[in-house]
Amino acid sequence: MPSFDTVCDPNMVDVKNAVENAAKEIGTRFDFKGTSAALELREKEITLTGDADFQLQQVLDILMAKLVKRNVDVRFLDKGDVQKAGGDKVRQIIKVRSGIESEHAKKLQKLIKDSKLKVQAAIQGDAVRVTGAKRDDLQAAMALVRKEMADLPLSFNNFRD
Repeated sequence: MPSFDTVCDPNMVDVKNAVENAAKEIGTRFDFKGTSAALELREKEITLTGDADFQLQQVLDILMAKLVKRNVDVRFLDKGDVQKAGGDKVRQIIKVRSGIESEHAKKLQKLIKDSKLKVQAAIQGDAVRVTGAKRDDLQAAMALVRKEMADLPLSFNNFRD
C-alpha cells in the first residue's frame, strides 16, 4: 500500500554553515570591532549575544540573510526573548525546531480525516505517516497539507509505492 511520511526536519548542515558564515562576517565587520557581538550554535540552539538590543537585531539580520542564502526555511526558528546577560550585555536564544509537535500532528491527522480523501494518517513519533490505496490520493493529501498547514515548514519523505 503506498505511503509517505510528513516530517518537519531542517537541514542542520546548512544551518551550521550559515551560523559559521555569519560569525565570520561579524568578526570582520568594522562596526562590531571591540564589541561582544557573537553567535554560536549548540545542538539545536543558536545563541546570539551583543552589547545592546540594536546590536542584537543586527546580528539576527546577518544570521537570517545567511540562512536565506543557503535556502534554509526560517520558519524552523523559534525566537526566544531578549535576556540580560552579565554586565550590560544582552542575549537571545533561538531554537531550531525539529519534528512535528503533538498538537500539530493531531491537527494534521484531523485535517486529513475530515478531507474525505481515501487515505489514513497515523502519528508515529515526530512524523505523520499517510497511507492510501492510490498514489493520486496521496498526492492530493500532500497538496491539501501544503495548502492548509502553510505556517509549518513541512516536507514529505519516505514515499513508498
